[in-house]
Amino acid sequence: MNSEKIGFIGLGLIGGSIAKTIRRIHPNISLIAYDVDREALSQAKREQVITTACEDLTDLFADCRYIFLCAPVQKNADFLEKLSSFASKDCIITDVGSVKTTIHQEISHTSMAPYFIGGHPMAGSEKSGYQHATSYLLENVYYILTPSPETDPEIAADFQEFIRSLGAIPILLNYQEHDFITAAVSHLPHILASSLVNLVKDLDNKEEIMKQVAAGGFKDITRIASSSPVMWQQICLTNKEQILKLIDAFTASLEQTRAGIAASEAENLFDFFQSAKDYRDSLPITGSGFLPKVYEVYCDLVDETGGIAALATILATNQINIKNIGIIHNREFQDGVLHIEFYEEAALKKALVLLRKYRYTVYER
Repeated sequence: MNSEKIGFIGLGLIGGSIAKTIRRIHPNISLIAYDVDREALSQAKREQVITTACEDLTDLFADCRYIFLCAPVQKNADFLEKLSSFASKDCIITDVGSVKTTIHQEISHTSMAPYFIGGHPMAGSEKSGYQHATSYLLENVYYILTPSPETDPEIAADFQEFIRSLGAIPILLNYQEHDFITAAVSHLPHILASSLVNLVKDLDNKEEIMKQVAAGGFKDITRIASSSPVMWQQICLTNKEQILKLIDAFTASLEQTRAGIAASEAENLFDFFQSAKDYRDSLPITGSGFLPKVYEVYCDLVDETGGIAALATILATNQINIKNIGIIHNREFQDGVLHIEFYEEAALKKALVLLRKYRYTVYER
């Protein structure tokens, strides 16, 4: 891909991270970007991440091989209209939003439909903006792709390979399936976390004792409530149908659990918690929830042969025991590629000093 040109509309956390990843892996590709945040463009230009900074969406984007729409979801319709005037059939348009139905419906009325492939990298952070972008955000992360029904399978396969070349793990879904899945595993949990936080806030006394003692499990289960209110407002408005289905399903489930508690159904309550524990324990490594305190660190790591072994050897030769270690494939609101868990706090503190000494980028929780 030495002679390719790729465009970015929006250069925040996700757009900036994709651009930085492309620059690291495909250094000869020209990158052009537009963003209303002029400082983000200036910083990206100073860092030589992008080749050209644009103050408007012009036909400079016309000869791009790929154009990534990384602006807020509700802004993309305006950009699609402008792109339709000069984007050619040789240009693939993609986005990075966590809701796919709206943009697929908008694109279906344009001539660009055969050349649109929705995208959703399952990575992110409570932090936002180009200043928090990293060239390793996509490393070993699931990257869902939703080609339009009219998209040529060969074109979709080529783009899938490009995403794989960035270190991500592409998964092909249709856009309706994507929105239902993300409503269940991402959108509903954010709504529940925010609802729980607001409930505790409303029930707290004037001395705010609940707030004072809130820790451990409460902080773990509500951590994602610290995310951008604007982003989640837009997600609720654009994925309303699927979210309402999940809220109704959860409400019915909660009512059933309430009835079991009211009737003191000991066996059913045990089965309820056992089933949840078994399924939760089968998930990839994530936060600790209501489990005892976890001593953990997250670390950026290039996906290459021996990478994990080299890091583990450094810790082992310094008498640091590892309780658990694994790649984080779904890093929405989670920094770092590699999750490392220790048995005790002293081991965690020692590991942090050691890993930073060897120039690993580490994130504490």
